[in-house]
Amino acid sequence: MRDRLVDWLYALGWAAVKRLPEPLARALFSAIADRVWRGRGKGVAQLEANLRRVHPEADEARLRELSRAGMRSYLRYWMESFRLPTWSLARIADGMQVKGLEQLNEAMAAGRGAVLALPHMGNWDLAGAWIASAGGYPFTTVAERLKPESLFDRFVAYREGLGMEVLALTGSDVSVIGTLARRLREGKLVCLVGDRDLSEAGIEVDFFGEATRMPAGPAALAQRTGAALFPVTLWYDGPVMRAEIHPEIVPPAEGDRRERTSVMVQALADVWAEGIREHSADWHMLQKLWLSDLTPRGAAQ
Repeated sequence: MRDRLVDWLYALGWAAVKRLPEPLARALFSAIADRVWRGRGKGVAQLEANLRRVHPEADEARLRELSRAGMRSYLRYWMESFRLPTWSLARIADGMQVKGLEQLNEAMAAGRGAVLALPHMGNWDLAGAWIASAGGYPFTTVAERLKPESLFDRFVAYREGLGMEVLALTGSDVSVIGTLARRLREGKLVCLVGDRDLSEAGIEVDFFGEATRMPAGPAALAQRTGAALFPVTLWYDGPVMRAEIHPEIVPPAEGDRRERTSVMVQALADVWAEGIREHSADWHMLQKLWLSDLTPRGAAQ
């Protein structure tokens, strides 16, 4: 029953929110964000705990201010996502401003292929729609399998409608890594969200002075295929979203494959940390992230 309700609510969002005048939709989702923030649920509490790592110097009043802005940014992401299928190519183009695109253009023109690795910042769906349309690079990505299956199917259809090829992270006969590597060897683009490990098999990194794990995938794929690896940060700036494609992370010359991957993942984490520190309200991390917060699988809850 709960799964069916969740699926129905998402379906309602895609059906109804896109029909609202945009100013009304923005006001509505800001009001929802404020109500959730005042409710002090688990997600808000965890967001503040995460922001405390980002800004250890901040007092409680500042953290509350950041978490409120963070919830408004997060609900803006959902509002835009529900409306994105109706946006024209011109509207998508006008909604993004990108710095560093020339680096991606050079790698793609050379036939190397490229991996864009993003944290959970801003609206990664809008960024994807922009790069596939205005940027001119349809791409392949990976999605976590959601429950119920009908909800996962909705998300896949939604993202494919924005110009993405979507691979299920689990539960498929298709080799995810093999397919991504094949796309890169064909000189194509892969985009991956990489600041949260879902497998418990990621690379341990230092992130804001504490240990966490991040997926090895973006760095491992770049090494395996010779594709360029670019970290990306996203943030809102008034009515538009800005993105920066940072300089390529090149595999180190020394060490075995695992050691080189570890160095590259740490480099990704360092770039993301700088962007998150500067645009903390647009980092949508409402889940536990650091190892000290996580309960090992199989341990008592």
